Amino acid sequence: MSDKIVQAKNLRKVYKTTDGSDTVALKSVDMEIERGEMVAVMGPSGSGKSTLLHLLGGIDIPTEGEVLIEGKNIYKMEDKKLSKFRNENIGFIFQFHYLLSDFTALENVAIPLELRGDKEAYLKAEEMLRRLSLEHRLNHKPAMLSGGEQQRVAIARAVVCSPKILIADEPTGNLDSENAKKTMEIIKGLSEEFQMSIIIATHDVEIAQYCNYIYHLKDGMIAKIEKK
Repeated sequence: MSDKIVQAKNLRKVYKTTDGSDTVALKSVDMEIERGEMVAVMGPSGSGKSTLLHLLGGIDIPTEGEVLIEGKNIYKMEDKKLSKFRNENIGFIFQFHYLLSDFTALENVAIPLELRGDKEAYLKAEEMLRRLSLEHRLNHKPAMLSGGEQQRVAIARAVVCSPKILIADEPTGNLDSENAKKTMEIIKGLSEEFQMSIIIATHDVEIAQYCNYIYHLKDGMIAKIEKK
């Protein structure tokens, strides 16, 4: 039995510009990711990294092609079913943490669990924050946290539901080198502990070295590069 958790087949994404012309973001992209693997997606700005991650995570719709998660074509799901599937199976981390400014760290992390109707949402959120050494920041709002702490809260929120897949779009882009290293060590540790598959878009070669292998995007085309 194959242990491929994510398969992208012939993914193509075309956007309409304001003048009505077409911009091709992705051209016939194929990729496979096994359970528990960490993979990096690299490439210059505008190469389609974020577009690819959005398609793999079910938050954008391909012009052509399909994305299979554990053999299920997510783009054949109705909107409500896809939203539920994302909440249960996929976590997201972005360069900008998108924490809710009026909510505490604990409340931000509890939200995905509350959306699932989990009665232990706050207990589980607190435990995850403690695991990330944020027990002293539970009741602090984002403005009271450092950049590294905010990103750790974002990581906690992304993984508190124990997703099978974690998608991270430039997760260290706004961090200094020390906090970037800490963030990647946390992400790698979570991958190993929970057999979580992780897809990271990054410009940083050092960040990519944490991954099993690298996909390189250029002009909407993708190539798999084995690490030396």
